[in-house]
Amino acid sequence: MGGLVVVVPARDEEQLLERCLAAVSLAADRLRARHRGVVAEVVVVADRCVDSTADIARGAGAHVLEIDAGCVGAARRAGVEAGVALLPPGPPHQIWVASTDADSRVPPSWLEHQVDLAVRGTRLVIGRVTPDREDISEAAWTRWHKRHASLEVDAHIHGANLGFRLDDYLAAGGWPRLHEHEDQHLANALLAAGVPAAPGLEVVTSGRLRGRVQGGFSGYLRMIERAEPEIDFS
Repeated sequence: MGGLVVVVPARDEEQLLERCLAAVSLAADRLRARHRGVVAEVVVVADRCVDSTADIARGAGAHVLEIDAGCVGAARRAGVEAGVALLPPGPPHQIWVASTDADSRVPPSWLEHQVDLAVRGTRLVIGRVTPDREDISEAAWTRWHKRHASLEVDAHIHGANLGFRLDDYLAAGGWPRLHEHEDQHLANALLAAGVPAAPGLEVVTSGRLRGRVQGGFSGYLRMIERAEPEIDFS
């Protein structure tokens, strides 16, 4: 593998972006130390931001692309294009793209794990996302884990925890320009094309109930928080 890009879309994320990028930076450093030939670049796409998101990203050492799309799918797409342009020229099958979100924290071995899988033939990594335990109630935490017990690789798809080869991404048409569910559309297109997939490491994401879109992850958490208690007849 010759190059890797981490794309982080962000819209007014000044409160959470710094810890996100600290985690991504650690993961990138771990990757570079183990795979010395891999060039890894981090791109933050500041989409229609009116706060200090872009400045925080620059201060953390990330490449920053400022756009005015107001659309997470368009932001992810623009981030891939900008990130690939930063890498040394090379064939698309030797470039890996990792995706996370500005309100998420990846584990230190996140990128190492994806690259190790890629070296063994995996071309799509779909990782689980868990809400921050401190952000949600005990009842919602229990409901979350009951709903996410499946071990199937495609059971739970999140843009905060994906990785894929650039050639497959391009063949699938790239990130769709959608305000929601762009992650599911892309992952499902890759799976439908027969791209070999494997599970990734778990990522922790914000458990906030009001996000940047009407539904999305925060909307799902709102539904779980408001769910009726389950009755145990045992």
